[in-house]
Amino acid sequence: MLKDLPIIAIATAHGSAGVGVIRISGKELLPLMLNLFKKELKERIVHYLNLTDIDQEIIDKAIVIFFKSPRSFTGEDVLEIQCHGGMVVQHQIIDTCILKGKDIGLRLANPGEFTRRAFLNGKIDLIQAEAISDLINSSSIAAARSAIKTLSGSLSSIINDISSEIINLRVLIEANLDFPEEDISNLQKKEIIISLESIKIKLIKLVSKVSDSLILKNGINIVLAGQPNVGKSSLLNALSEEEIAIVTPLAGTTRDKVSSAIYIKGILVNIIDTAGIRNSNNIIEKKGIEKSWEAIKNADIVLHVIDSNKRDEDTELYISKKIPEHTHIIKIYNKSDIIDKKNGNYCDGILVSSKNGNGLDLIKKRNTKKITSSSSNEDSFSTRERHYYAIKEALEHIEVAMSYTQENFLLDILAEELRLSHIELCNITGQFTSEDMLEKIFSSFCIGK
Repeated sequence: MLKDLPIIAIATAHGSAGVGVIRISGKELLPLMLNLFKKELKERIVHYLNLTDIDQEIIDKAIVIFFKSPRSFTGEDVLEIQCHGGMVVQHQIIDTCILKGKDIGLRLANPGEFTRRAFLNGKIDLIQAEAISDLINSSSIAAARSAIKTLSGSLSSIINDISSEIINLRVLIEANLDFPEEDISNLQKKEIIISLESIKIKLIKLVSKVSDSLILKNGINIVLAGQPNVGKSSLLNALSEEEIAIVTPLAGTTRDKVSSAIYIKGILVNIIDTAGIRNSNNIIEKKGIEKSWEAIKNADIVLHVIDSNKRDEDTELYISKKIPEHTHIIKIYNKSDIIDKKNGNYCDGILVSSKNGNGLDLIKKRNTKKITSSSSNEDSFSTRERHYYAIKEALEHIEVAMSYTQENFLLDILAEELRLSHIELCNITGQFTSEDMLEKIFSSFCIGK
Protein backbone atom coordinates (compact mmCIF):
# COMPACT_ATOMS: atom_id res chain seq x y z
CA MET A 1 0.00 0.00 0.00
CA LEU A 2 1.04 3.62 -0.64
CA LYS A 3 1.17 4.47 3.07
CA ASP A 4 3.69 1.65 3.70
CA LEU A 5 6.18 2.83 1.07
CA PRO A 6 9.35 4.73 2.09
CA ILE A 7 9.06 8.53 2.01
CA ILE A 8 11.38 11.48 1.45
CA ALA A 9 11.09 15.24 2.06
CA ILE A 10 13.04 18.38 2.85
CA ALA A 11 12.83 18.83 6.63
CA THR A 12 14.16 22.42 6.77
CA ALA A 13 12.24 25.58 5.88
CA HIS A 14 11.73 26.51 2.24
CA GLY A 15 14.34 28.87 0.83
CA SER A 16 18.11 29.22 0.74
CA ALA A 17 20.12 28.62 3.91
CA GLY A 18 23.55 27.49 5.05
CA VAL A 19 22.38 23.92 5.62
CA GLY A 20 19.43 21.92 4.33
CA VAL A 21 18.18 18.66 5.86
CA ILE A 22 16.55 15.91 3.82
CA ARG A 23 14.85 13.08 5.66
CA ILE A 24 14.04 9.57 4.37
CA SER A 25 12.00 7.00 6.30
CA GLY A 26 11.03 3.45 5.42
CA LYS A 27 10.83 -0.11 6.73
CA GLU A 28 14.00 -1.26 4.94
CA LEU A 29 16.41 1.34 3.53
CA LEU A 30 19.46 -0.89 2.93
CA PRO A 31 18.83 -1.23 -0.87
CA LEU A 32 18.57 2.57 -1.19
CA MET A 33 21.69 3.03 0.96
CA LEU A 34 23.69 0.71 -1.31
CA ASN A 35 22.44 2.51 -4.43
CA LEU A 36 23.31 5.94 -3.03
CA PHE A 37 26.59 5.28 -1.23
CA LYS A 38 27.75 1.84 -2.47
CA LYS A 39 28.04 0.61 1.11
CA GLU A 40 26.04 -0.12 4.26
CA LEU A 41 26.28 2.72 6.76
CA LYS A 42 26.81 2.11 10.44
CA GLU A 43 23.94 3.42 12.50
CA ARG A 44 24.21 6.62 14.56
CA ILE A 45 27.62 7.43 13.06
CA VAL A 46 28.28 10.69 11.19
CA HIS A 47 29.40 9.97 7.61
CA TYR A 48 30.85 12.59 5.23
CA LEU A 49 30.01 11.38 1.74
CA ASN A 50 29.71 12.39 -1.90
CA LEU A 51 26.17 12.40 -3.27
CA THR A 52 26.15 11.60 -6.99
CA ASP A 53 23.41 11.60 -9.61
CA ILE A 54 22.62 8.67 -11.94
CA ASP A 55 25.49 9.77 -14.22
CA GLN A 56 27.90 9.66 -11.24
CA GLU A 57 28.29 13.44 -11.26
CA ILE A 58 28.75 14.86 -7.75
CA ILE A 59 25.72 16.86 -6.60
CA ASP A 60 27.08 17.80 -3.19
CA LYS A 61 29.25 16.65 -0.30
CA ALA A 62 26.93 15.84 2.59
CA ILE A 63 26.80 14.63 6.17
CA VAL A 64 24.68 11.47 6.36
CA ILE A 65 23.38 9.76 9.51
CA PHE A 66 21.58 6.41 9.54
CA PHE A 67 19.08 5.55 12.29
CA LYS A 68 18.16 1.86 12.39
CA SER A 69 14.60 0.81 13.20
CA PRO A 70 13.19 1.03 15.84
CA ARG A 71 15.69 3.54 17.29
CA SER A 72 14.56 6.48 15.19
CA PHE A 73 11.98 9.27 15.26
CA THR A 74 9.50 7.36 13.07
CA GLY A 75 10.32 3.89 14.41
CA GLU A 76 11.43 2.91 10.87
CA ASP A 77 14.84 3.06 9.19
CA VAL A 78 15.72 6.74 8.78
CA LEU A 79 18.38 8.41 6.64
CA GLU A 80 19.13 12.04 7.39
CA ILE A 81 21.12 13.96 4.77
CA GLN A 82 22.61 17.32 5.72
CA CYS A 83 23.63 19.19 2.59
CA HIS A 84 24.18 22.77 1.47
CA GLY A 85 20.94 24.68 1.82
CA GLY A 86 20.26 25.85 -1.73
CA MET A 87 16.90 24.74 -3.10
CA VAL A 88 18.42 23.59 -6.41
CA VAL A 89 20.87 21.28 -4.63
CA GLN A 90 18.18 19.89 -2.30
CA HIS A 91 15.76 19.17 -5.16
CA GLN A 92 18.57 17.48 -7.14
CA ILE A 93 19.23 15.21 -4.18
CA ILE A 94 15.55 14.35 -3.80
CA ASP A 95 15.16 13.60 -7.54
CA THR A 96 18.24 11.38 -7.44
CA CYS A 97 17.04 9.54 -4.31
CA ILE A 98 13.64 8.87 -5.89
CA LEU A 99 15.28 7.54 -9.07
CA LYS A 100 17.71 5.33 -7.13
CA GLY A 101 14.93 4.30 -4.72
CA LYS A 102 12.51 3.32 -7.48
CA ASP A 103 12.84 -0.39 -6.69
CA ILE A 104 11.62 0.12 -3.10
CA GLY A 105 8.88 2.62 -4.12
CA LEU A 106 10.41 5.75 -2.54
CA ARG A 107 7.98 8.66 -2.85
CA LEU A 108 7.54 12.25 -1.64
CA ALA A 109 6.07 12.51 1.86
CA ASN A 110 2.69 14.07 2.58
CA PRO A 111 2.34 16.87 5.18
CA GLY A 112 2.98 15.51 8.68
CA GLU A 113 3.66 11.99 7.43
CA PHE A 114 6.91 11.49 9.37
CA THR A 115 5.20 12.43 12.64
CA ARG A 116 2.17 10.31 11.71
CA ARG A 117 4.43 7.28 11.28
CA ALA A 118 6.03 8.01 14.66
CA PHE A 119 2.53 7.96 16.16
CA LEU A 120 1.39 4.81 14.33
CA ASN A 121 4.60 3.02 15.34
CA GLY A 122 4.09 3.87 19.02
CA LYS A 123 7.01 6.29 19.35
CA ILE A 124 4.74 9.11 20.50
CA ASP A 125 1.04 9.48 21.30
CA LEU A 126 -1.33 11.86 19.54
CA ILE A 127 -0.92 14.63 22.14
CA GLN A 128 2.85 14.58 21.64
CA ALA A 129 2.42 14.56 17.86
CA GLU A 130 0.30 17.70 18.05
CA ALA A 131 2.84 19.27 20.42
CA ILE A 132 5.49 18.99 17.68
CA SER A 133 3.35 21.13 15.39
CA ASP A 134 2.61 23.55 18.25
CA LEU A 135 6.33 23.90 19.02
CA ILE A 136 7.12 24.71 15.39
CA ASN A 137 4.27 27.24 15.20
CA SER A 138 4.71 28.79 18.67
CA SER A 139 3.76 32.47 18.75
CA SER A 140 5.51 33.25 22.05
CA ILE A 141 8.25 32.00 24.38
CA ALA A 142 5.60 30.83 26.87
CA ALA A 143 3.77 28.82 24.17
CA ALA A 144 7.06 27.20 23.07
CA ARG A 145 7.84 26.17 26.66
CA SER A 146 4.39 24.65 27.04
CA ALA A 147 4.79 22.74 23.77
CA ILE A 148 8.12 21.18 24.80
CA LYS A 149 6.61 20.25 28.17
CA THR A 150 3.73 18.47 26.41
CA LEU A 151 6.12 16.82 23.95
CA SER A 152 7.97 15.42 26.98
CA GLY A 153 4.76 13.62 27.99
CA SER A 154 3.49 15.69 30.94
CA LEU A 155 -0.13 15.97 29.73
CA SER A 156 -0.16 12.37 28.45
CA SER A 157 0.96 11.17 31.87
CA ILE A 158 -1.93 12.95 33.64
CA ILE A 159 -4.52 11.60 31.20
CA ASN A 160 -3.09 8.07 31.37
CA ASP A 161 -3.22 8.14 35.19
CA ILE A 162 -6.89 9.16 35.14
CA SER A 163 -7.61 6.50 32.49
CA SER A 164 -5.99 3.88 34.74
CA GLU A 165 -8.28 4.90 37.62
CA ILE A 166 -11.31 4.56 35.37
CA ILE A 167 -10.16 1.13 34.15
CA ASN A 168 -9.67 -0.10 37.72
CA LEU A 169 -13.14 1.10 38.65
CA ARG A 170 -14.64 -0.52 35.56
CA VAL A 171 -13.02 -3.82 36.53
CA LEU A 172 -14.62 -3.64 39.99
CA ILE A 173 -18.09 -2.77 38.65
CA GLU A 174 -18.08 -5.25 35.76
CA ALA A 175 -16.92 -8.02 38.08
CA ASN A 176 -20.10 -7.44 40.07
CA LEU A 177 -22.16 -7.41 36.86
CA ASP A 178 -20.84 -10.89 36.08
CA PHE A 179 -22.42 -12.18 39.31
CA PRO A 180 -25.85 -10.50 39.41
CA GLU A 181 -27.16 -12.93 42.02
CA GLU A 182 -24.75 -11.44 44.57
CA ASP A 183 -25.60 -8.00 45.94
CA ILE A 184 -22.86 -5.39 45.92
CA SER A 185 -21.54 -4.80 49.43
CA ASN A 186 -21.69 -1.45 51.23
CA LEU A 187 -17.89 -1.46 51.35
CA GLN A 188 -17.70 -1.78 47.57
CA LYS A 189 -20.32 0.95 47.16
CA LYS A 190 -18.22 3.27 49.29
CA GLU A 191 -15.11 2.37 47.26
CA ILE A 192 -16.93 3.19 44.01
CA ILE A 193 -18.17 6.56 45.31
CA ILE A 194 -14.69 7.52 46.58
CA SER A 195 -13.12 6.54 43.24
CA LEU A 196 -15.69 8.50 41.23
CA GLU A 197 -15.13 11.57 43.40
CA SER A 198 -11.36 11.27 42.95
CA ILE A 199 -11.70 11.02 39.15
CA LYS A 200 -14.11 13.95 39.08
CA ILE A 201 -11.75 16.23 41.06
CA LYS A 202 -8.83 15.37 38.78
CA LEU A 203 -10.88 16.03 35.63
CA ILE A 204 -12.12 19.39 36.98
CA LYS A 205 -8.51 20.44 37.66
CA LEU A 206 -7.49 19.24 34.20
CA VAL A 207 -10.30 21.18 32.47
CA SER A 208 -9.10 24.33 34.24
CA LYS A 209 -5.44 23.74 33.29
CA VAL A 210 -6.30 23.02 29.66
CA SER A 211 -8.50 26.13 29.50
CA ASP A 212 -5.62 28.28 30.79
CA SER A 213 -3.23 26.59 28.39
CA LEU A 214 -5.46 27.42 25.42
CA ILE A 215 -5.27 31.07 26.46
CA LEU A 216 -1.49 30.80 26.55
CA LYS A 217 -1.41 29.20 23.09
CA ASN A 218 -3.90 31.46 21.33
CA GLY A 219 -3.10 34.62 23.28
CA ILE A 220 -5.06 36.77 25.72
CA ASN A 221 -7.81 38.79 24.04
CA ILE A 222 -8.08 42.34 25.39
CA VAL A 223 -11.04 44.21 23.91
CA LEU A 224 -11.38 48.00 23.92
CA ALA A 225 -15.08 48.76 24.34
CA GLY A 226 -17.11 51.91 24.89
CA GLN A 227 -19.14 54.61 23.26
CA PRO A 228 -18.08 56.30 20.00
CA ASN A 229 -15.29 58.89 20.06
CA VAL A 230 -14.00 58.07 23.55
CA GLY A 231 -10.50 57.42 22.23
CA LYS A 232 -10.46 53.63 21.79
CA SER A 233 -8.53 53.77 18.51
CA SER A 234 -6.04 56.27 19.95
CA LEU A 235 -5.56 53.94 22.93
CA LEU A 236 -4.96 50.95 20.60
CA ASN A 237 -2.29 52.94 18.76
CA ALA A 238 -0.70 54.07 22.03
CA LEU A 239 -0.57 50.56 23.52
CA SER A 240 0.74 49.09 20.25
CA GLU A 241 3.22 51.94 19.81
CA GLU A 242 2.29 52.23 16.13
CA GLU A 243 -0.51 53.64 13.97
CA ILE A 244 -2.82 50.63 13.64
CA ALA A 245 -6.24 52.29 13.68
CA ILE A 246 -7.53 55.39 11.87
CA VAL A 247 -8.18 58.25 14.30
CA THR A 248 -10.46 61.21 13.46
CA PRO A 249 -12.59 63.64 15.53
CA LEU A 250 -15.70 62.08 13.95
CA ALA A 251 -17.71 59.66 16.10
CA GLY A 252 -18.16 56.23 14.58
CA THR A 253 -14.94 56.18 12.52
CA THR A 254 -14.26 52.55 13.52
CA ARG A 255 -16.86 50.30 11.90
CA ASP A 256 -15.09 46.96 12.19
CA LYS A 257 -12.71 45.21 14.56
CA VAL A 258 -9.08 46.33 14.37
CA SER A 259 -6.45 44.35 16.26
CA SER A 260 -2.79 44.45 17.18
CA ALA A 261 -0.55 41.83 18.80
CA ILE A 262 1.94 42.66 21.55
CA TYR A 263 3.84 40.54 24.06
CA ILE A 264 3.63 40.94 27.84
CA LYS A 265 5.94 38.71 29.94
CA GLY A 266 6.46 36.48 26.89
CA ILE A 267 2.70 35.94 26.43
CA LEU A 268 0.86 36.90 23.24
CA VAL A 269 -1.75 39.61 23.85
CA ASN A 270 -4.28 40.50 21.16
CA ILE A 271 -5.58 44.06 21.64
CA ILE A 272 -8.85 44.52 19.75
CA ASP A 273 -10.44 47.88 18.97
CA THR A 274 -14.20 47.78 18.36
CA ALA A 275 -16.91 50.01 16.95
CA GLY A 276 -18.41 52.49 19.41
CA ILE A 277 -21.59 51.28 21.11
CA ARG A 278 -24.68 53.50 20.81
CA ASN A 279 -28.21 53.46 19.39
CA SER A 280 -27.92 53.82 15.64
CA ASN A 281 -30.17 53.47 12.59
CA ASN A 282 -27.21 53.20 10.23
CA ILE A 283 -27.16 49.63 8.86
CA ILE A 284 -23.36 49.50 8.54
CA GLU A 285 -22.80 50.98 12.00
CA LYS A 286 -25.33 48.58 13.55
CA LYS A 287 -23.43 45.66 12.01
CA GLY A 288 -20.21 47.02 13.50
CA ILE A 289 -21.85 47.29 16.94
CA GLU A 290 -23.00 43.65 16.67
CA LYS A 291 -19.38 42.67 16.01
CA SER A 292 -18.34 44.73 19.04
CA TRP A 293 -20.61 42.70 21.31
CA GLU A 294 -19.34 39.48 19.72
CA ALA A 295 -15.74 40.52 20.48
CA ILE A 296 -16.69 41.47 24.06
CA LYS A 297 -18.35 38.06 24.54
CA ASN A 298 -15.09 36.29 23.56
CA ALA A 299 -12.80 38.65 25.51
CA ASP A 300 -10.60 37.60 28.41
CA ILE A 301 -10.24 41.22 29.52
CA VAL A 302 -12.37 44.25 28.57
CA LEU A 303 -10.97 47.75 28.83
CA HIS A 304 -14.14 49.82 29.18
CA VAL A 305 -12.97 53.13 27.70
CA ILE A 306 -14.80 56.28 28.88
CA ASP A 307 -14.35 59.90 27.82
CA SER A 308 -13.56 61.51 31.19
CA ASN A 309 -14.83 64.89 29.96
CA LYS A 310 -18.11 63.82 28.34
CA ARG A 311 -19.73 61.30 30.66
CA ASP A 312 -22.90 59.48 29.63
CA GLU A 313 -23.42 57.40 32.76
CA ASP A 314 -26.61 55.67 31.53
CA THR A 315 -24.80 54.27 28.49
CA GLU A 316 -21.74 53.45 30.61
CA LEU A 317 -23.95 51.43 32.98
CA TYR A 318 -25.70 49.73 30.04
CA ILE A 319 -22.36 48.60 28.58
CA SER A 320 -20.99 47.46 31.97
CA LYS A 321 -24.07 45.37 32.73
CA LYS A 322 -24.06 43.69 29.32
CA ILE A 323 -20.44 42.52 29.57
CA PRO A 324 -20.44 38.81 30.60
CA GLU A 325 -19.97 38.28 34.36
CA HIS A 326 -16.89 36.05 34.01
CA THR A 327 -15.00 38.72 32.03
CA HIS A 328 -12.37 40.81 33.80
CA ILE A 329 -13.23 44.53 33.34
CA ILE A 330 -10.95 47.55 33.79
CA LYS A 331 -12.44 51.02 33.46
CA ILE A 332 -10.24 53.43 31.48
CA TYR A 333 -10.98 57.14 31.86
CA ASN A 334 -9.37 58.50 28.71
CA LYS A 335 -8.40 62.05 27.69
CA SER A 336 -7.08 62.83 31.16
CA ASP A 337 -4.84 65.55 29.70
CA ILE A 338 -7.93 67.79 29.37
CA ILE A 339 -9.88 66.51 32.36
CA ASP A 340 -11.71 68.61 34.91
CA LYS A 341 -11.37 66.42 38.03
CA LYS A 342 -14.08 68.36 39.82
CA ASN A 343 -16.70 66.89 37.48
CA GLY A 344 -16.39 63.21 38.31
CA ASN A 345 -15.16 60.33 40.44
CA TYR A 346 -12.47 58.24 38.75
CA CYS A 347 -11.23 56.08 41.63
CA ASP A 348 -12.80 52.90 40.17
CA GLY A 349 -10.60 52.99 37.08
CA ILE A 350 -7.38 54.26 35.52
CA LEU A 351 -6.92 57.85 34.32
CA VAL A 352 -5.23 57.74 30.93
CA SER A 353 -4.14 60.07 28.19
CA SER A 354 -3.56 58.33 24.87
CA LYS A 355 -2.18 61.64 23.62
CA ASN A 356 0.70 62.09 26.08
CA GLY A 357 1.01 58.51 27.36
CA ASN A 358 -0.05 59.11 30.97
CA GLY A 359 -1.49 55.94 32.56
CA LEU A 360 -0.38 53.54 29.81
CA ASP A 361 2.20 51.86 32.08
CA LEU A 362 -0.50 51.39 34.73
CA ILE A 363 -2.78 49.68 32.16
CA LYS A 364 0.02 47.28 31.21
CA LYS A 365 0.89 46.64 34.85
CA ARG A 366 -2.76 45.91 35.77
CA ASN A 367 -3.15 43.60 32.78
CA THR A 368 0.19 41.87 33.39
CA LYS A 369 -1.05 40.68 36.79
CA LYS A 370 -4.21 39.24 35.25
CA ILE A 371 -2.40 37.73 32.26
CA THR A 372 0.30 35.98 34.29
CA SER A 373 -2.20 34.68 36.84
CA SER A 374 -4.52 33.19 34.20
CA SER A 375 -1.77 31.64 32.10
CA SER A 376 1.04 30.62 34.43
CA ASN A 377 3.85 28.81 32.62
CA GLU A 378 4.36 26.37 35.49
CA ASP A 379 1.22 24.27 34.92
CA SER A 380 0.58 25.03 31.25
CA PHE A 381 0.46 22.47 28.46
CA SER A 382 0.29 22.78 24.71
CA THR A 383 -3.35 21.89 24.09
CA ARG A 384 -6.04 21.94 21.43
CA GLU A 385 -9.74 22.73 21.56
CA ARG A 386 -10.45 19.04 20.93
CA HIS A 387 -8.60 18.17 24.17
CA TYR A 388 -10.70 20.66 26.13
CA TYR A 389 -14.04 19.38 24.83
CA ALA A 390 -13.06 15.71 25.19
CA ILE A 391 -12.05 16.24 28.84
CA LYS A 392 -15.32 18.09 29.49
CA GLU A 393 -17.25 15.20 27.93
CA ALA A 394 -15.31 12.73 30.07
CA LEU A 395 -16.17 14.78 33.15
CA GLU A 396 -19.87 14.89 32.23
CA HIS A 397 -19.98 11.09 31.94
CA ILE A 398 -18.40 10.79 35.41
CA GLU A 399 -20.98 13.22 36.83
CA VAL A 400 -23.80 11.18 35.26
CA ALA A 401 -22.30 8.03 36.77
CA MET A 402 -22.20 9.69 40.20
CA SER A 403 -25.88 10.58 39.94
CA TYR A 404 -26.68 6.84 39.83
CA THR A 405 -24.98 6.24 43.18
CA GLN A 406 -27.39 8.46 45.12
CA GLU A 407 -30.20 5.94 45.72
CA ASN A 408 -30.07 2.79 43.62
CA PHE A 409 -26.71 1.52 42.44
CA LEU A 410 -27.43 0.85 38.75
CA LEU A 411 -24.21 -0.96 37.91
CA ASP A 412 -24.90 -1.39 34.19
CA ILE A 413 -25.37 2.38 33.75
CA LEU A 414 -22.30 3.11 35.89
CA ALA A 415 -20.23 0.76 33.74
CA GLU A 416 -21.47 2.35 30.51
CA GLU A 417 -20.78 5.94 31.65
CA LEU A 418 -17.28 4.94 32.75
CA ARG A 419 -16.70 3.29 29.37
CA LEU A 420 -17.79 6.46 27.54
CA SER A 421 -15.61 8.62 29.79
CA HIS A 422 -12.64 6.35 29.10
CA ILE A 423 -13.20 6.55 25.32
CA GLU A 424 -13.13 10.37 25.45
CA LEU A 425 -9.73 10.32 27.18
CA CYS A 426 -8.38 7.68 24.80
CA ASN A 427 -9.44 9.84 21.85
CA ILE A 428 -7.12 12.56 23.17
CA THR A 429 -4.04 10.32 23.33
CA GLY A 430 -4.98 8.54 20.08
CA GLN A 431 -5.70 5.08 21.45
CA PHE A 432 -9.21 5.19 19.96
CA THR A 433 -9.05 7.65 17.06
CA SER A 434 -10.70 7.44 13.63
CA GLU A 435 -8.72 7.62 10.40
CA ASP A 436 -10.58 10.83 9.47
CA MET A 437 -9.46 12.50 12.70
CA LEU A 438 -5.84 11.50 12.08
CA GLU A 439 -6.03 12.84 8.53
CA LYS A 440 -7.35 16.18 9.80
CA ILE A 441 -4.67 16.50 12.49
CA PHE A 442 -1.61 15.54 10.43
CA SER A 443 -2.63 17.42 7.26
CA SER A 444 -2.02 20.68 9.15
CA PHE A 445 1.68 19.81 9.61
CA CYS A 446 4.42 21.05 7.30
CA ILE A 447 5.93 18.65 4.75
CA GLY A 448 9.07 17.03 6.13
CA LYS A 449 7.74 16.81 9.68
